[in-house]
Amino acid sequence: MNNFEYYSPTRILFGKDMELSIGKEVKRYTNKILLHTGGNSVKKSGLYDRIISSLKTEGIEVFELPGVKPNPRLSLVYEGISICKKEKIDFILAVGGGSVIDSSKAIAVGARYEGDVWDFYNHKETPKEALKVATVLTIPAAGSESSPNSVITNEETKTKLGLNTPLSRPVFSILNPKLCMTLPQNQMANGVCDMLCHVMERYFTNTLNVELTDRLCEATMKTIINNARKLLLNYNDYNAWAEIMWSGTLAHNGLLGTGREEDWASHRIGHPLSANYDMAHGTSLAIIYPAWMKYVYRHNINMFVQFAVKVFDVDASFRDPESIALEGISRLNGFFSQIGLPSRLSELEMDSSKFEDMARSATAFGVLGGITKLNAHDVEAIYRLAL
Repeated sequence: MNNFEYYSPTRILFGKDMELSIGKEVKRYTNKILLHTGGNSVKKSGLYDRIISSLKTEGIEVFELPGVKPNPRLSLVYEGISICKKEKIDFILAVGGGSVIDSSKAIAVGARYEGDVWDFYNHKETPKEALKVATVLTIPAAGSESSPNSVITNEETKTKLGLNTPLSRPVFSILNPKLCMTLPQNQMANGVCDMLCHVMERYFTNTLNVELTDRLCEATMKTIINNARKLLLNYNDYNAWAEIMWSGTLAHNGLLGTGREEDWASHRIGHPLSANYDMAHGTSLAIIYPAWMKYVYRHNINMFVQFAVKVFDVDASFRDPESIALEGISRLNGFFSQIGLPSRLSELEMDSSKFEDMARSATAFGVLGGITKLNAHDVEAIYRLAL
């Protein structure tokens, strides 16, 4: 087990009607906020009105910035930074899914910086301070509600890059599973894939003697898979949504990666797909992750055998570990198909014309991965496996 430091300061308020307390929670920090949201779904569901009422009851002055799209855009981040600087706002309330939260985090670090916020995402500068961020989560997926991470898309350069800073952890997040029941099923599927891959990025490691986090990862993955299947049978199953929502948070708050080297190659390989084709993040991972597994599994076959046996209950005929590992990959692919996600790029009518450029983009900051190191040639080969 590796040395580690673990600190997760986000307060989680979990359960039915927790969003009704948003005004009192915000009041602890400020009297003025930027309310950052996505499309009209928060208004159609009635959530927007409940939040505004609670904020007004506490006398909170609200400035609004709607319009966040999946793969959140840098241009809207610039708008938010401008509002916060002009109005001297020191607190951002993100109401939505991971894209809204990531956009809020980018605004938060950019509003305390005199340069271009993109400097932080292309690793030219490191943020020193940030506005406070809180969230009301409506889409369980990214885990951004308690993570230090955010990912932003630069529309002009067609690059999608991430930032990891403790300044980005929300001060509190409200999680009400009932808010998930109005989501389109494809958003549920993409979210489930995203959180499952967050666990797998930590799970597949060469680090030894990490039995506890192995078991925590396996339990979280099985919980996500089991309850996603329950939602296919009953989409209004509160308890299944509760399991999914809490799993998504634990998948990305850092706990499951303690003491172990993480991988994250698949995320980096998937980002150029989102940036170039505006592909949903979960969709890109559903296609890329199994292809990555097929490409690298021989570098640590025992880890992939363990995944197959512990997560997908593959019979452990240890005379043939390769067949066990491949069956585990096949069952993961089958699960993604079961919840309605594509398994190949060709299903989306894509060809190989951009593979070389995307591979260079994915490896722009160096080789990828932990199980084994991947260069641009390897990444292009994985795209071709996924075609």
